Amino acid sequence: MSRVLIALEGIAGAGKSTLRNRLLTDATHADIHLGHIGQFSWLSLTATLTLIGLRAGHPAASSDQALAAARHDLELHARHNLTPALADGPLVADRLTLSTATLLALLHERPVADYVQDLADVTPARADFTVLLTTEPARCLERLDERPTTRRFGEDPTSTARLSKLYDQAATAWTKTTGLPVLRHPCASDTDLDQLAAACLTQLNATAPYTARI
Repeated sequence: MSRVLIALEGIAGAGKSTLRNRLLTDATHADIHLGHIGQFSWLSLTATLTLIGLRAGHPAASSDQALAAARHDLELHARHNLTPALADGPLVADRLTLSTATLLALLHERPVADYVQDLADVTPARADFTVLLTTEPARCLERLDERPTTRRFGEDPTSTARLSKLYDQAATAWTKTTGLPVLRHPCASDTDLDQLAAACLTQLNATAPYTARI
C-alpha cells in the first residue's frame, strides 16, 4: 500500500479546518480510511517549551535554537506519530512543515526558504501533497472576527499579510527542495471548497487504496 500524507497549510482563517472536515467526510463516503494528525509531536519538554513560546509570539534566544527545537519535535513526530499512523492509512495534517517554517521566519527574520530546506531534511515527515490555502487575508480576518475566542499571535492585520507572503515563499521553496507538489487555491466559497476536496480525494484515490475499517 502506498503512503500518502496531505498537509493543509495557510494563515489563520484560510479555511484549513473546514477543508479538513470536508475531506474526512468525503473520504469516509469513498470508503477510504483517512486519519487526522496535528502539526507538532509535543514529545520533548525542551522543544515544547520553545514551541509554545514561539506560538505565543516570543522569539527563542536565537534563530538556531528555535530551528533546533522545531526540527527535534518534527523528528519525534515523524518517528512516533506520523510513521506509525501512515502504516495504517493515509493522513491529513492540519498544518505541518510550512506552517512551522513561516512561524520561525516571522519571529527570527531569516529567509523562510532556509527553514524549509532544513525541516525538509526530515524526510519521513514530508507531505506527499500540500494544499496551500491562498484565501485573501482580509477575508481570513473577517472569519477570525466571527470566532468566539480572541485573536492569537499572528492574527493581526500586519502579521496576517506578512504570513501570507511567507507561505507563498515557503511553498516555492518546498517544491524546489523536495520536488513535491503544492496546490495553491483559495477557500473562500463553496465552489472553492468543492474543488479543493475533489483534488485531495483524487490524490487519495490515486495513491492510497485504503478501505474503511469495519
